[in-house]
Amino acid sequence: MKNQIMSTLNQIKQAVRSSALFLAVTLAVANPVAAQTTVAPGSLGPTLNKIAKAGALYAAHRESAIPFSYVASAQDNAAVYGYSWELCQRVAGAVSQRLGREIKVVPVTVSANSQIMMVKVGMADIECGATTNNVARQKQVAFSNTIYVAQVRAMVRKDSGIRRIADLADKRVVTTLGTTADRLIKQAALANNITMQYLMGRSHVESMGMLARGEADAYVGDDAIIAGERAQSSLGDQLVFLDEALATEPYGLMLPRDDPQFKKLVDDVIVGMMQSGEFARIYDKWFVNPIPPQGINLQMPMSDKLKAAIANPNDRPAN
Repeated sequence: MKNQIMSTLNQIKQAVRSSALFLAVTLAVANPVAAQTTVAPGSLGPTLNKIAKAGALYAAHRESAIPFSYVASAQDNAAVYGYSWELCQRVAGAVSQRLGREIKVVPVTVSANSQIMMVKVGMADIECGATTNNVARQKQVAFSNTIYVAQVRAMVRKDSGIRRIADLADKRVVTTLGTTADRLIKQAALANNITMQYLMGRSHVESMGMLARGEADAYVGDDAIIAGERAQSSLGDQLVFLDEALATEPYGLMLPRDDPQFKKLVDDVIVGMMQSGEFARIYDKWFVNPIPPQGINLQMPMSDKLKAAIANPNDRPAN
């Protein structure tokens, strides 16, 4: 009799264990975020630990870097829009899943001149803008896999008579503070044995304004950024790019340096979207369709260089 009772108790215990295991597996499949209720702090790395403690991911964005990240008006707390911003929302979702709870996304406004420092000192956990990944910057911050490949080019008025870089001799050339364009146009001037008058805009809006008002003869910068500014300008098709490209530069989401756990999470999100086709759909949404809030269209189909980066994801910097 005693042996029969013990056998029955053992069967009950086994059934309880099996039921508990089945329930745990079911919860994990149905709701992976809810299933990950605890994560060992040591496995997170510094950035994810910081986000977990704060319950928030601080995401840096630009005010006027169309179509990457921008707001409807710099004078108010309008919603943030943009291609890079949408990619960062996907990252935020993955962070929430990794930590097992919802994480608030806190927008942090930065300029081209302050963005690196904001990430470096920890005031932003990720930068969702239009930032070139180059060797010099990798000494201060890290970058995700490439999300865009820009060409640095000059835009001029169609009736200016300027057709090539050499024609910019003694002309007024504006670049935006904090971008790589200033260095590149100076190198081009040296290579062409010409001199130029160098002007500096504090923002892309200001740089375009100087060209539109006739205060500058050319505006040099990354193609998508300048195309975005042109799309909003009253001059529109009166502004054209010169054919010559000064450089080809990969963009990445900027991340804190020396945090391989966080970089892996971000890269896994990007590669996953590339493989599923979602990345291409997000690209088309911001580069070949009307975008909010004014419905402008950059009309910039995906380049072969970006297609190559999708086929072989990497974080290789420009020189």
